[in-house]
Amino acid sequence: MKEIILNLRDDLKEKLSPQRYEHTISVSFICTALAMRYGADLEQSELAGLLHDCAKYYGDGNIIKKCEKQNIFLTSDELKAPVVLHAKYGAWLAEHKYGIEDKEVLDAIRWHTTGRPDMSLLEKIVFTADYIEPRRDKAADLPVVRSVAFIDLDECVYIILKGTLEYLEGKGYFVDSMSVQAYDYYKKIHEMKKGEL
Repeated sequence: MKEIILNLRDDLKEKLSPQRYEHTISVSFICTALAMRYGADLEQSELAGLLHDCAKYYGDGNIIKKCEKQNIFLTSDELKAPVVLHAKYGAWLAEHKYGIEDKEVLDAIRWHTTGRPDMSLLEKIVFTADYIEPRRDKAADLPVVRSVAFIDLDECVYIILKGTLEYLEGKGYFVDSMSVQAYDYYKKIHEMKKGEL
């Protein structure tokens, strides 16, 4: 696995912009840190983090064309918000170009942008790591979100989804319905925990 990781890093370094590559490496390291905290598989976590943005070197319009060429079904929401499509196409690339057969890793790549209800531990780790990695600095309350990530992962996912939806709605951007479903799911968990206090 170590050799696979090193080869992937070399390949991604050639394809991604320097800034995107640095983000990718940071996400993979945060994934392993969260995996250590929550008892997830370290190699799966590093691999999913490393490949989460492997399709980012294609523009949104290009990704739509590539998905159509590979007969990857696109929802109407995805066509209205193509910025999320690098996750879906990235999962396809991870499997067909990089030879990743691990369904958990592929699903973590697939859902790292929108989230989904009832995510697996690995999915939550990649979703969270992508948001909190050290190179990110634009989201509100990042120090709080980063600390919560290592205390309660479900609560962190809720905070990230809440902030993301508020930001997108405030800017008048289209919101993928899967993100809304994910938010509703993790909001219920948040409210149940509050009720237990």
